[in-house]
Amino acid sequence: MTAENPNPLVIIVSGPSGSGKSTLVSKLRELPGTLFSVSCTTRPPRTQESPGKWYDFVSELEFERMARQGEFLESAQVFGCHRYGTPRKWLDKARAEGLDLVLEIDVQGAAQVKQKIPEAVAIFILPPSRQELERRLRARGQDSDDSIAKRLDRARKEVDRYREYDYLIVNDDLDRADNTILAIALAERAARGRMQERAKAILDSFGG
Repeated sequence: MTAENPNPLVIIVSGPSGSGKSTLVSKLRELPGTLFSVSCTTRPPRTQESPGKWYDFVSELEFERMARQGEFLESAQVFGCHRYGTPRKWLDKARAEGLDLVLEIDVQGAAQVKQKIPEAVAIFILPPSRQELERRLRARGQDSDDSIAKRLDRARKEVDRYREYDYLIVNDDLDRADNTILAIALAERAARGRMQERAKAILDSFGG
């Protein structure tokens, strides 16, 4: 990849809480030349979360200031409470450094990004079933029964929007799901439209 790329590959990964999307996004870290955005949120950090790794934790006032100044590529309110947003600076950084950008965002945010960047590649992670999703949520031991019920209700609404995505991955086997998400990213990198400039340079070396 060149030092600058005005049109980086943008990969969106969405899925219900408990679908395993964060684990699959971590797999994409194995790909060189990939940048991961860190979302801002107004919710407090969980015990195992450190600021700056998956989220930057900000106040409502700071989030509102960023929104007013147009600093978000996308933003959404979840469960009518906490707010989440992807700072636009990550897209600017990907362009400046010639990197591909990975966004782990919900269906609301994904729709906003696709409006602004229609060529973005959207991947939806499906759990094997509602029953398995509930089992995973309970196994985490992080949520009350009321919170789990809300997450399951939200998951039903999110799953209903899978048609808006370019790819679907059923996360019933982690190794297979890992291989699939890597294959999608590599195939999109090799797409003719994205390789046009490099292909032209190679053709020129042949005197074509």
